[in-house]
Amino acid sequence: MQQPKITLTIAGNDASGGAGIGADLKTFAEFGTYGIAALTVIATMDPENNWSHGVTPIDAEIVRTQLITATAGPSIDALKTGMLPNVPVIEVIAETIKEKQLKNLVVDPVMVCKGETEVLNPENAEALRDLLVPLATIVTPNLFEAGQLSGLGTLKNLDDMKEAAKLIHEKGAEYVVIKGGKALEGDKATDLYFDGSDFTVLEADKVEKATNHGAGCTFAAAITSGLAQGLEPKEAVIKAKDFVTAAIKNGFEYNQFVGSVFHSGYRLEQGKSI
Repeated sequence: MQQPKITLTIAGNDASGGAGIGADLKTFAEFGTYGIAALTVIATMDPENNWSHGVTPIDAEIVRTQLITATAGPSIDALKTGMLPNVPVIEVIAETIKEKQLKNLVVDPVMVCKGETEVLNPENAEALRDLLVPLATIVTPNLFEAGQLSGLGTLKNLDDMKEAAKLIHEKGAEYVVIKGGKALEGDKATDLYFDGSDFTVLEADKVEKATNHGAGCTFAAAITSGLAQGLEPKEAVIKAKDFVTAAIKNGFEYNQFVGSVFHSGYRLEQGKSI
């Protein structure tokens, strides 16, 4: 058997399994890549307190030593970042990427936990913009995150998304995907892809049931897997859109607070792996 492609996630842990490194590793496996992980934060949700979130950062030096381990094996074909708890962790990741000359970086600029409305650490947006976005092959913000990275604030429509994408691209990202998802009006879940010159609008029918916990992580992990396997960025994004749409369609109610995507949804629908 040929050596599999190696995909690395640098992200937090969600013990419910829908998001974070659990989502990433399951997605990597569905794409037939060998997933490895460096943990940045432990996120917990309290079922006795309306699923309120707690965030416990991993020390930056421990993140650094995890990355030393992760990069001590075969060359990494693609990697992604997820929830990053503070500036020192972001600095360690940026330093490692430059030192090891890691390529095919997907930055998922997680700034809030689903169900929460405040930025986890406001200073993180600036560090993500200045340290990681310039290293990124693809950045995958949602509407809120794109508003923060671009400085435009609340994005309300496709024209706002296009302006934000141009501004984020100017920060150094090669490609930008802004996830409008179900937040935009209409019956389509709409995302916007920008390659520095042209825009591509990606649409899928909205799924009525709200089983979308982990959708952003899963989408970014699917893009990472596609890049690792040699897909062109646009092709990787389109395949990831199909993958996450199937994961949402096949999602389930984890409990009374949250519905999770099901990462095997695409394979089970198609009757074959990616």
